[in-house]
Amino acid sequence: KLVDLKDTIKSFKAIMNGEADDLPEGAFYMVGDLDSARAKGEKILAELEGK
Repeated sequence: KLVDLKDTIKSFKAIMNGEADDLPEGAFYMVGDLDSARAKGEKILAELEGK
């Protein structure tokens, strides 16, 4: 997914500041911005809780 440079820098800073430490590593695979990673991470965590 193509992400605007401004959004990339914003997401990078948030990740480096620890704002995404609660997300599983798999949430970052093949997604665009941090919001997409958060959505994917919530889905992964929900699936793990359901098992």
